Amino acid sequence: MTQSLLQIPLDIPDVCIEKVETTAKGEFIITVSSTLTSATCHQCGQRIDKFYGYGREITLRHLSIFDRPVWIKLTPKRYRCPDCPKGPTTTQQCGWYNWKSPHTKAYEQWILRELINSSVTDMDVKHGISAEAAEGIINRHVAQQVDWSAIQGIRLLGLDEIALKKGHQDFVVIVSAIDTEDHKRILAVLPDRKKETVKAFLQNIPEAQQHALQRVCVDMYEGYRNAVYETLPGVEVVVDRFHVAKHYRDGADQVRKAEMKKLKNTLSAEDYAKLKGAMWAFRKRWMELSADQQTVLLFLFQQAPILREVYIQRELLTGIFERRLNKAEAEKALDRWMEHIKVLKLKGFDAFVKTYQNWRNEITNYFIRRETSGFVEGLNNKIKSIKRRCFGIYNTVRLFQHIWLDIEGRRLFGYA
Repeated sequence: MTQSLLQIPLDIPDVCIEKVETTAKGEFIITVSSTLTSATCHQCGQRIDKFYGYGREITLRHLSIFDRPVWIKLTPKRYRCPDCPKGPTTTQQCGWYNWKSPHTKAYEQWILRELINSSVTDMDVKHGISAEAAEGIINRHVAQQVDWSAIQGIRLLGLDEIALKKGHQDFVVIVSAIDTEDHKRILAVLPDRKKETVKAFLQNIPEAQQHALQRVCVDMYEGYRNAVYETLPGVEVVVDRFHVAKHYRDGADQVRKAEMKKLKNTLSAEDYAKLKGAMWAFRKRWMELSADQQTVLLFLFQQAPILREVYIQRELLTGIFERRLNKAEAEKALDRWMEHIKVLKLKGFDAFVKTYQNWRNEITNYFIRRETSGFVEGLNNKIKSIKRRCFGIYNTVRLFQHIWLDIEGRRLFGYA
């Protein structure tokens, strides 16, 4: 029976394969020797080529072949420096491995790809790499803070906080951005949301990056706004449209809850049952409702007329944000809406009206370029997923590295 022979390139530079062995478990052990004939002196940094024997044999994990583990064995050469006092020797190190690591660089790059949208514990289950080893790979290849030299420029920056532990007030601030090439970037995970902490980060943005920065998207937290105004004069502060929408929609929903409570006490059980599904119907646009949902909503309006007006005004306000208005036109439209709310005496929007008065400039800045911090919210959802996968990450440096790997690792490894 004729056997076919398949040749697979080792794809490791500057080595010669001495022999290939297979263990009882089916693992490949490939013994190689270096073809390089020099090293760099660890004392003077000069190239040295006076051979001085061999060092201790090392074994490195390499990329698997047909799902079978591969190990590379190498006995490094040693060279003596003729120029340094006492002629110290230096062990040659090839470029395809790091002397601190038990893996080849190619293998570590593959593990990093596997870690995207995954966790260090997954590496143990899937590939037999301990969590400690996986974290070591991350530390060798992923910086603990932003590398500004890798970013051409930032045009849009986002500030938002998340709680590391659900139900606790241990907020950290996620600083993210869209660069001038429209790539998403993670810039920092700040340990708290104090204004001074945010200011300190903004002040350390390189001058060239500050000049490119045009806008900062924030939620309605005074600390963020003041930090930007005090640190980055001339940069637009924009309150994200979706934070605004959440604010006034919550106000409308509070009125719905109050009216539903009244109706539960006044309507018969039969009539109240007709309001089943009213919550979801009330929260949606009319054109998005099914015929049954429209029937429920009309019955709700019949029983609680104030909800009809609240619903209409909420949708009119949403319509303003969807119209192609400039900043001045938007301000006039919003002012007219506010006046109409006062005439109608719809108390459910009082909180939003007050908020709008305090954040008028930043809210209407949205209409200049109609940019949102949707990328920030998307990032926050990804962070929640990271926290679930990793059973909670409470170290801000470690969290930064995992976010970076999920967001920017795709570009680094050719996934995006």
